Amino acid sequence: MLKDSAALALMFLTYGAVECRSQVLSPPEILDPDMRVLQQKHFSELKAAAVDITAHEYPYKFYLSRMIDITQQQEQLTDQRSIRFANFMGEIVLQVTGNYFAAYSDRAMDRDERIKRTYIDVMVPILRAAAPRLAGEPKLTAFAMEISHHVRRQVLGVTVENPENVVLVVPRAVAQKVAKSNDVVDQITALRASSVYVDGNPVAPWPNPNAESMSEVPRTATPTALRAVPAARAPAPPLTRPAPPIRDLSVQALQQQQASHQELLDRIVHEVDDQAHFVSYAPPALIAFHQASYLQLSVTTTLAPSDAGSQYRVAALAFDRHVSHLVRLLLAYFKQDPDFDGIVFSSTVKIAGKSADSSLAQSVEFFLPLTDLRLYERYDITGQQLINSGIVLINGERVGLELQSAESPTRE
Repeated sequence: MLKDSAALALMFLTYGAVECRSQVLSPPEILDPDMRVLQQKHFSELKAAAVDITAHEYPYKFYLSRMIDITQQQEQLTDQRSIRFANFMGEIVLQVTGNYFAAYSDRAMDRDERIKRTYIDVMVPILRAAAPRLAGEPKLTAFAMEISHHVRRQVLGVTVENPENVVLVVPRAVAQKVAKSNDVVDQITALRASSVYVDGNPVAPWPNPNAESMSEVPRTATPTALRAVPAARAPAPPLTRPAPPIRDLSVQALQQQQASHQELLDRIVHEVDDQAHFVSYAPPALIAFHQASYLQLSVTTTLAPSDAGSQYRVAALAFDRHVSHLVRLLLAYFKQDPDFDGIVFSSTVKIAGKSADSSLAQSVEFFLPLTDLRLYERYDITGQQLINSGIVLINGERVGLELQSAESPTRE
């Protein structure tokens, strides 16, 4: 009996550890070297904060998440590693993003009241979990939280529910005070010292409050609505990007979708094969990956013998020498955005002069979102930024790929 109880306890401890790890980005996944060092330094504190955040009882369901504006059903299948150090508008912040499935009525609660409700119910518990644990980190300047809640509105007599995204950047010293206080007025007053954005637009709640009116607010009640005024700061970019549109990713749907593009795909293979080096036995195909649809293009990349090195070096050179040159060439065939979410370049990378089954051959897959491919096409982002927006697999394992450092021949 004791043996069974011990095994059960171990199972729960293991499960809890897995759940905790799933909320915090692992340091190797963070490409910025300074942020990666901080993530490694405070990894245990971040995991402990994640336990408190996920264990807290919220009025409505709340999930840490890498994506916002998604349904609760989608959330169950989404990457929930949300806690990480980041550089946000030139400041080193602890970034926490999540989806709060509260649906506020715009008739009963104006924008400011919605901000305050989500702040009190969700953001304050996050600050209580994280701020004390990072009190001794001098490089940290603020806590940046992006929480998506929902708003119900009447449109032509029909109730419509849409997400509303609130970003709150709280200075470190202010966050410490909020974490220690149980006074609602003190917590709300902290909003005046923070940067608040709603759907990317800056707002400034509670301008120039007077002490007398603040003292009249009941200590246990929800504070009254605050009037927003135009803010001087430029709008902040979202911390995360909205989820891609929901698609039917069944085999039948993908086959029908591909059939509509087949004539164009055949033309692409015929006209650009001399540059793309398509794999003859693996023609272009639509596939499902991470709840999105990708056009898979299987190609062969051949590097010079002097390019041999680690798998990261080979992958980086495959992108710079081959894949990156195909992006604009291929997007030219899609004048309008097609009905898929991205392109995956599946490259078999070989070293010239080596046999096909050589251990130097690597399988590298670049899953790249269509929105960012368009930005790269217009020279609005770099190749590294394009890589960062997607997912890279080397021999089936996900990796972080820093092009400049990976291409160094001295990398082990």
